[in-house]
Amino acid sequence: MPPPPAQPRFPLAGEIWGGFAAMLVALPSSIAYGLAVYTLLGPDYAAYGVRTGLVGAVVLGVIASAFGGAPRLISAPCAPAGAVLASLAAGLLAAPGGPVAPDRIIVLLLVIAVLSGALQLAYGLIGGGRLIKYIPYPVVSGYLSGVGVLIFLSQLPKFLGTGAGLADFTQWQLPAIVVGGATVAAMLLGPKLTRAVPATILGLFAGLVAYFALGAFRPELLRLAGNPLVIGPVGGGGGGLFSGVFGAGAALAGLRLADLRPLLVPALTLSVLLSVDTLKTCVVVDTLTRSRHNSDRTLVGQGAGNLVSALLGGMPGAGMMGATLVSIDSGGRTRLSGMLAGAFTLVAALLLGNLIAWVPVAALAGILLVVAVRMVDWHSFRLLRWRATQLDFAVVATVVVVAVGANLMAAAGAGVALSMLLFIREQIHGSVIRRKSAGNVLSSTQHHLAAEQAVLHEFGGQTVVCELQGSLFFGTTDQLRTELAADLAACRYLILDLRRVQAMDYTAVHLFQQFEAVLAERGGCLIFSRLPPRHELQEYLTQLGLMTGPAGGRRFETLDDALRWTEDRLLAEKLPDRAADGPPLALAEFDLCRDFSAEHALEALASCAEARSYRAGEVIFQSGAPADELYLVRRGVVRITLPLRGGNYHNIASFGRGNFFGEVAFLDRGQRSATATATAAADLFVISRARFDEMSRAHPVVGVKVFARLARALALRLRRTDAELRALYDA
Repeated sequence: MPPPPAQPRFPLAGEIWGGFAAMLVALPSSIAYGLAVYTLLGPDYAAYGVRTGLVGAVVLGVIASAFGGAPRLISAPCAPAGAVLASLAAGLLAAPGGPVAPDRIIVLLLVIAVLSGALQLAYGLIGGGRLIKYIPYPVVSGYLSGVGVLIFLSQLPKFLGTGAGLADFTQWQLPAIVVGGATVAAMLLGPKLTRAVPATILGLFAGLVAYFALGAFRPELLRLAGNPLVIGPVGGGGGGLFSGVFGAGAALAGLRLADLRPLLVPALTLSVLLSVDTLKTCVVVDTLTRSRHNSDRTLVGQGAGNLVSALLGGMPGAGMMGATLVSIDSGGRTRLSGMLAGAFTLVAALLLGNLIAWVPVAALAGILLVVAVRMVDWHSFRLLRWRATQLDFAVVATVVVVAVGANLMAAAGAGVALSMLLFIREQIHGSVIRRKSAGNVLSSTQHHLAAEQAVLHEFGGQTVVCELQGSLFFGTTDQLRTELAADLAACRYLILDLRRVQAMDYTAVHLFQQFEAVLAERGGCLIFSRLPPRHELQEYLTQLGLMTGPAGGRRFETLDDALRWTEDRLLAEKLPDRAADGPPLALAEFDLCRDFSAEHALEALASCAEARSYRAGEVIFQSGAPADELYLVRRGVVRITLPLRGGNYHNIASFGRGNFFGEVAFLDRGQRSATATATAAADLFVISRARFDEMSRAHPVVGVKVFARLARALALRLRRTDAELRALYDA
């Protein structure tokens, strides 16, 4: 990434030079875009086209810069605006019911520009700046490439000096070709010689020199009246430049609601295209200057500028890459440079109106031809090299073909359709299953006794845990059905974790209902865990019957709760004598104390064990507290949690009847690393390390046996944890 340009010694001087340099780039381009649209109506409308370009450059430069969210951005009439309006004008001239009158076309184009500016303003006010960025790049690339092709095709006749078919060589004008060629050559070669002067100015200057040089040999070129090779009189005074404001007011006042309906789609297309073009320029500028623009405020400024420009009879536009970069290189740092660019354009239009009349049409055509070629995304042809990106190239090519073969409105529709196609493709290629595990590999945080663990290891495969992600809709449900087909044929409990699910449609809900029916035939059920916090999704599932009724799926707040529920069901079936809520265990019934055959050994251990009881919700010990006690659960359930910042916590484990906890502090006599809370009324045996050490001195064999049992239990827990981590990593 290149470093940002150095700050000028005199900041105000940098803003002035930045604005002046931007004006030099924007002025000829704005005139060219206005001509590209309105000369389609006939040579008599060339002066009108020049005025619309100038007014657009003045108004956009001042208003968009003053109210926009990208201080360095320079706004002016642009190629996409010229291409869209020219395409509309050409379509109206070739309407099936007969050509529309030129004056009527001017009114319709004016209204489209007004609506487009209003829509852009609305986008910014409702936060649409972030949404427009999500238009797929292949669609944007195809659209801009199509605009480039249309501009090239529309300007080539002017470059050749003919209004007839290009194949008729007799109609080609040598002066126009020479002037246009000189302009193109200067634009391409000039930057290699100097970067002090913008390429657009070099090209325009070369075209003027070539034209007047030819005029020395052909005197008819030096006559302004009736000369088709130059712009002609512009009407340079202040009233002439802004005379469109009166026509705009009259045109809008005479419109009816029925007149607006067919203009909404073109206005929508133009507004989106100008917004995308502007935000794309802003992203590039952010990269070069290490800054960050406000996309919503940028659209507000662009919308306000285009709206006022249209009301004053000017061309719509967007943020211009060339003018912006030239301004930055010349010292422009703030929105003042953009406002000065508009002001300098106004001064130039008022003072140089007579000189503008002598600008050769072929020179402006040459400028636009270079711009058009550069707009085409030639890098997209690289997408043909790899099979994975050939569909992306097909999208680019389709939008270009539709834009050239039909019109830009049809290309916009094709782009929207292809955007959906690209979205569906990405969803189908990317699995909606983030992770899938069996219940004998992934278990709850509830610690079970050895006999219970053996049962869960053998029969836990009847539970399948599937963590879903992305969007569950008609394009991904068949994939989900296929990937879960083998599991559904064997399991009884299917847990669907929905924490990462973003959206769901009725097709997905119907598939879940089918899952529920299949599982119910084997005495199982469908289980949901961690539904997204969005209330509308939960309500949607409830309304469609997936959470209610005899076949309704079960819902748990956490995945751990769902796993614990299925484990309890399996243990209740396979170990019917298991009494999870039976009477409190005696010390001899704990696995930790098994094989203590000698009476004195059990009595010795009992001498350092204290019986305690806790109510449901009562804290047994807090994280950070010093302690050295081991707890044996006689009855009830104790949950171990790890406190987190902000009052949150993470559930580590739960211990039920016959299990033990607190062994870490018992072994190292350090501080508690977690908090223990009785989730149900609990009866415990508590063994203090201090009292245990006293007993061990008198009965060393008992101490050795207890430590050996603790070590073995901890080893089994670690092995179980390792297996679950490996399963999560491999899933």
